[in-house]
Amino acid sequence: MKRAKVQKSKSSKVKQVKSSIKKQNPIMNLSKAKELNLDFQGTGLSTDDFKKGKVCTTYWKGDTRYAWDRGIAIGKYLEGMKAGKILGVECHKCGRKMVPPRIFCEWCFKPIDNWVELLDTGTVNTFSLCYVTWDMQYLKQPLLPAVIEIDGASKGMGIMHLLGEVDPKKIYVGMKVKAVWKPEKEREGAITDIKYWKPIKE
Repeated sequence: MKRAKVQKSKSSKVKQVKSSIKKQNPIMNLSKAKELNLDFQGTGLSTDDFKKGKVCTTYWKGDTRYAWDRGIAIGKYLEGMKAGKILGVECHKCGRKMVPPRIFCEWCFKPIDNWVELLDTGTVNTFSLCYVTWDMQYLKQPLLPAVIEIDGASKGMGIMHLLGEVDPKKIYVGMKVKAVWKPEKEREGAITDIKYWKPIKE
């Protein structure tokens, strides 16, 4: 009878410990588990075990190439770039001409399928002088990114690109610019088919 009570008491403690381990960090309950002689049938591993090859491991170098679907609107827009054209879309309801193009109007929530060819001239909306590259390398001559409102599109519609053939000190908001395209054979259907935008002499 006494032995049965001891076994019942131990069984009850085992359940308590297992329940505690599920709810909390197992490391905090190891001492309790050892007191009850619980066998978890596992072996602890250290970083050193992996380094010394005590554990079966495999090495895999991932191939991280991937494909990106340009979509209907941007796909046609980039096809236009390859042909030396800047394409936009026009909303049938509000009449806005938008670039970069999209397949629906975010103002009217209406689908758009009316394509328009815009001019390859525009106006500097805002700009920056960048003396560091994306990986923080200093540049003696700055990069000249700018947002350019495209002629033929609605007010405020444009793209970000680079300015060229211009003194950085002479750039200003409102400056008229024109696209400088790569030679036709070098174009690949990308925004970089335009090399940069240069000032138009007024």
